[in-house]
Amino acid sequence: MKITIDIPMVNKCSIGDCAYNVKDKCHAKAITIGDGVHPGCDTSFFMPPNHAKDTNIIAGVGACKVTGCNFNSDFECSASSIDVGKSGDDINCLTYRA
Repeated sequence: MKITIDIPMVNKCSIGDCAYNVKDKCHAKAITIGDGVHPGCDTSFFMPPNHAKDTNIIAGVGACKVTGCNFNSDFECSASSIDVGKSGDDINCLTYRA
C-alpha cells in the first residue's frame, strides 16, 4: 500500500557529501528539520562511498521540529519548498524564518 500526501519538497541541497545528495537534489524519501530550536537537517547526514541510487525520488519535508519557524504549522512545514545548505558550520534549512 502506498500513501500519497502533499508535503513541501526539498528544492535544493548544496551538501554534496551527503549520501542522499546527487547533483544538488536530495533523494531521501523525506527529511526532518530541527531539534526544537535550530533549523538543522535532522535526517541522518552521512558520507558513504556511494550516493543514493534511486534518483527518481525527490525528498519532501516529513516533519519540522523548529517551533519558532514561521513556516511551522503543527510540526509540519507550510513553505512551498525548502533549500538545505551550510549556515556557518551547520547544515540547515535555509528557508527557515523566525
